[in-house]
Formats: sequence, structure tokens, C-alpha cells
Amino acid sequence: MASKLSRLREKGSSDSRLPPTEVGSNWQQKFTDYLRTEAHLAENTVQAYGRDLRRLLSWMGSTAANRIKLSDLSEFVALLQADKLAPASISRAIVTTRMFFKYLQLEGVVQDNPAELLGSQKMWERIPKAITPAAVDRFLAAPARYDTYWLRDVCLLELLYATGCRVSEVSDLLLANVHLDDGFCLVEGKGSKQRMVPIGTRAIAAIKNYLAEGRPDLLGERDPQQAVWLLLSRTGKRLRREAVWELVKRYALRADIDPEVSPHTL
Repeated sequence: MASKLSRLREKGSSDSRLPPTEVGSNWQQKFTDYLRTEAHLAENTVQAYGRDLRRLLSWMGSTAANRIKLSDLSEFVALLQADKLAPASISRAIVTTRMFFKYLQLEGVVQDNPAELLGSQKMWERIPKAITPAAVDRFLAAPARYDTYWLRDVCLLELLYATGCRVSEVSDLLLANVHLDDGFCLVEGKGSKQRMVPIGTRAIAAIKNYLAEGRPDLLGERDPQQAVWLLLSRTGKRLRREAVWELVKRYALRADIDPEVSPHTL
């Protein structure tokens, strides 16, 4: 992989030739079709992901997808950083990489998804200042069964940690935009721009538990069509972002972490 990185640097990051491998142009077309028909992404978003995918496939060369490891993909991200890509472009490229390997996993091309643990650009920038892995584990385990809405709170914390989404994005997340079988959710960011965000297996399990046992209690006898958000308050309405911040602070204190911790620090 190191020599491959060197060759790609010599070619330049604009090289969009597709490699002679089982994840060449055929799978690229299938993936972009999937983004259009299954993920229902806007055409300009699909085109942007397509450009990211061409860069990834050019970097992979003739290496089979099932031989790619997380350490290899970390080198790919390092290459993007060395090429001075904008942080937003790197973040999108990472999301594209994670979603593409997830798609290959769903299609049976690869058994495991090496990109699942590939962090976001924000995480790469914040690692030196981030809380320790042990502290993260304490924080995610902080909601206890004696907490009234503990399943929702576990879901919330796992979602914040897994996606790196803003508090407002998690608060506004619609239930219909959570695709657990495919391992992603669609979130609306600034300017109502929609993007695809991968969800890891641990967060998926937390969401499933919440949907099975926690959310029905919060919904009560209310009309489900009126409660369109994933995370509900005790009144069955959207869990406001102010409430999300309060919950983060509460569980940070319980986990012996600075209560001023930002969800984006995770």
C-alpha cells in the first residue's frame, strides 16, 4: 500500500481511471444507482460521491476489496490530507468510503467492512484533545436502567458518538430517514442540505432496542404519524437540542468527565 500511495502521488489526485478489479466501473455504477434509488439522494450529492469513489478506486488499483484493511484506508485519508483537500471534502470522502464498503458487504463482495471504524475528518482533527477511550466507554455506559428513558438516552449517546452529527441534526433526525438494514441515516445539515451518514453496529443495536421498547413508551397513545422524529421527549414530541445538551452534561458528570464536554468531542 505504501508504494501504491507513492505511485498515486506521482500521478496526481486528479487521476480518475478505474482499476481492472472486481470493484471497478461495474460496481461503481451499481453503487451510484443504489444512492439514487435506495438512499434517494439528490443528484448533485450522488455526483459528488461518485467523484470521491473514483479517487478511492484509483488509489486501490488492482488490489481486491477483500484485501483492504482499516490501516490501508487510514493511509488513504492521510493521502487526502497531504493533497491539501478541504476538510469538508475529506469528510465526504470518508463517508463515501464507509458507505461503499458497507454496500459491498451487503452485496457479498466483502465479508467485513474495514471502513466501519474509519473516523470522520472532525475526529482526525480532534484526536489529541479528545477524551480517552476508557472515558468514552464510561460515558456511553452511563445511562442506567433506573433512568426513566434510559433506552432513548443510550440511543442518543451512541448515535452522537457513531455519526459525529451536530446536536441539531440528531434532534431533527426523522425516523423515516434511519435505514438500519443498510447501516446509514440521512441527515439535514445547514442550508437544508441532506447527506448520508453511516451508522456502526453498536449504534444500530442501541437504536433497535430503543425502537422496540423505549420509543413506544414515549409515544404512548399518540398518533405515530404526528411523531415523525427518531428521538422523542416524554411528551412524544421532538427531543429538542437543549434537552440533548442537558442529557450529555448529565451523563458526562456521571461518567466523571468534564460536564462542559461537547458532543463533537466524542
